[in-house]
Amino acid sequence: MIRALMETACLLLFSLEVTGGAPACAQEMSPVFAADQPIPRTDANSQAAHIHLLNKARMGGIDIYFEGDSITRRWGAIDYPDLLANWRENFFGWNAANFGWGGDTARNILWRLHNGELDGVHPKVIVLLAGTNDVGTAEPTAGEDAKAADITAGIKAILDVLQAKAPNATIVLMGIFPRNDSPAFMPLINKINGNLSKLADGNKIRYLDVNDKLADKDGKLFDGMMNARDKLHPTIKGYQVWADALKPVFRELLGPPAKEDHAPPPTGDPGAPVPKRQ
Repeated sequence: MIRALMETACLLLFSLEVTGGAPACAQEMSPVFAADQPIPRTDANSQAAHIHLLNKARMGGIDIYFEGDSITRRWGAIDYPDLLANWRENFFGWNAANFGWGGDTARNILWRLHNGELDGVHPKVIVLLAGTNDVGTAEPTAGEDAKAADITAGIKAILDVLQAKAPNATIVLMGIFPRNDSPAFMPLINKINGNLSKLADGNKIRYLDVNDKLADKDGKLFDGMMNARDKLHPTIKGYQVWADALKPVFRELLGPPAKEDHAPPPTGDPGAPVPKRQ
């Protein structure tokens, strides 16, 4: 019973993405649940967001499917209007839809995918950026190699589900972005990204790493790339770096963007009271 209450409290902490803070739950559930096991977010806000994303998936018209956590979500969200404007400037005409949700670990993304958010969508391209919340909540007593292997396995499990549910899609697997909220994170991120690069076949799964455009060789962020408050979430400048790397891939796979866009309308955080600006 005590363990169940701790797990629920941890998931509730993840729901605080709307406040702008990075998820923080040092003990999370990694001693019990491996990163490749689907686990739901039980807070009401995350469940409401899941319903919104299910409805979005059922609308159709999606050629590019973005999946991930808050770094992905904020880019195409109505509660971040400046970032949404940048999203539209870069991707209008390619029928891109955003299915990220703030605070999600690999196991939470797995649960959403197992519970309908990709069913019947049939995208041509999937962009996956996941793992930073697993890095931030990894079991502190585990060794770095064990942490990296577990998080890699979680992202590999996501890839497996994506390929099973959208077998004709080309997946763009992003390396985890650099973050400077703790100096301890970058060695682990680098190790995981090395593992992720080996999951790509260069054809149906393509690995894309933009970290050398966001930070120096030691992982120190370049000025203006990430939100100064948390040193984790990209600014418009950081998102533009990501867009500039993605657009040549989209042009190769889909051709130039059309003059019209048929993707569903963007969604946002159900619990966000007012639009946010960077």
